[in-house]
Amino acid sequence: MKSRELEWAALMRAARAGDAAAYDRCLRDMTGVLRSFVRRGLARMRRADDYAEDVVQEILLAVHLKQHTWDETRPITPWVAAIARYKLIDALRRSGAGLHLPIEDFADLLPAEEARVNAGPDIAHSLDPLPARQREVLQSIALDGASVAEAAARLGISEGAVRVALHRGLAALAKRSEKS
Repeated sequence: MKSRELEWAALMRAARAGDAAAYDRCLRDMTGVLRSFVRRGLARMRRADDYAEDVVQEILLAVHLKQHTWDETRPITPWVAAIARYKLIDALRRSGAGLHLPIEDFADLLPAEEARVNAGPDIAHSLDPLPARQREVLQSIALDGASVAEAAARLGISEGAVRVALHRGLAALAKRSEKS
């Protein structure tokens, strides 16, 4: 590792001084390490390495475009590793590598504080497009002033289900108001 650090640093210094062969060798040496890093990162996130080579090329391009930001008095491998990490994260985000879990699995963990909605004159009308359960929950809590526990008892569902419907209903209303 120490020898790689010294070699890459020497090659990059020579490249910055105009030695094209040193630059080519530096990037070629980095490529193998970066390929391994990207494949491990993709595997860790349970992603196929189908586009690992594309990510490696993005990293190499970023190294090329940002080479002026490397401080020659500092080690080069952490600098390259940071670029690689951010490019891998960007690629994972683009591929939809986010973790998607159904909110129902966390219904009991949602806050139980009493939600109050500013019930303006058109609030009842704005609930119409919502699914029945969300509409009933919002009607009960926002308009009738019921607590989560009271709404759950009134509707014959769990408090967790009330909180889920409340959060989804409020999110749907917020989304609709953004579009208007």
